[in-house]
Amino acid sequence: MVAARQKYAFEPDYAISPGETLREVMESLGMSQKELAKRTDLTVQSLNRIFKGAQPITYETANRLELATGVPATMWNNLEALYREQLAKIHERERLEADLSWLKEIPTAELVRRGIFPRIKDRVLLLREILKFYGVSSVDAWQQIWGAPAVAARRSPCFESKPGPASAWIRQGELQTREIDCQPFDINRFKVALKHIRNLTREPAQVFEPELKRLCAESGVAIALVKEMKEVPWNGATKWLTPHKAMILLCLRGKGEDKFWFSFFHEAGHVLNDSKKDLLINDGSQDDPREKSANDFASEYLIPSKYDDAIRRIRSKPEIVRWADQLGIAPGIVAGRYQFLTKNWNYYKDLIRTLAWADV
Repeated sequence: MVAARQKYAFEPDYAISPGETLREVMESLGMSQKELAKRTDLTVQSLNRIFKGAQPITYETANRLELATGVPATMWNNLEALYREQLAKIHERERLEADLSWLKEIPTAELVRRGIFPRIKDRVLLLREILKFYGVSSVDAWQQIWGAPAVAARRSPCFESKPGPASAWIRQGELQTREIDCQPFDINRFKVALKHIRNLTREPAQVFEPELKRLCAESGVAIALVKEMKEVPWNGATKWLTPHKAMILLCLRGKGEDKFWFSFFHEAGHVLNDSKKDLLINDGSQDDPREKSANDFASEYLIPSKYDDAIRRIRSKPEIVRWADQLGIAPGIVAGRYQFLTKNWNYYKDLIRTLAWADV
């Protein structure tokens, strides 16, 4: 990631052709253009184009200039490279200026607050940093990856209404999981890991978080925890980064441990049962049968449905704790299931631990 303290150097909006330096060298040597043409076996027309920057100084030309002027070929080659680089930057800036209106779609202020990139006054440089964040070279390329209606339709309606914040959340997860070293995905190892992770629900966050990440990484699944973005009402997402590495992306929306663990096992269901081609979003909808299937997987894995009637009949906190001990799961998850089954959302709330983002 770009450090927030990074300083941006002054970039001139002009480029000086190496031909200008060649003119100065000729004057210092008292050499006319015709004489230089004879000494280098170049045409006067070629030299005119080099003076104007219309014709590049090739390696062969640089060698000829070294012999004719005594100025090393490396200097001519470096001047030419710097000139072409500066021209490219000028052309890029002109291209980016035409796309500045796109910045309105992207939550740049929030990304700056998160330290993704520094506060930049120059809007063209800001646009360039955002494109770098997404790993694309242009707004058109961004549209191909994140804005295509056919792609958005199979993800979530939020991609159509708020593609900027939606894509920013997913991209933060991609960058975070890129840094996680994972073993190649092994479905059997992941199934074993899920059994251990279910037991971790009884532990505090400072214990379960590193273990959750370790167990998943050893199975080929990278866990990303990214703070939710405004206007993006999602609990989690699943994406295969490579055929051998899956990403499970989670936030703390709702902040209760019951919702967090349900989201994790929901995404685990996608990893186990669904295609590696699609980005799957848990936005709470039931329109996609894969989302309903993932919900069923999470619900059954945490607390099998055969216990639902008994949980509905719970009448006290000690009963919640006894059932949690019997099921080998956190009391907060049992309390959450009770609330869901009875719609008594205020009952046993104090048994559901609240998760929060650590201050950075």
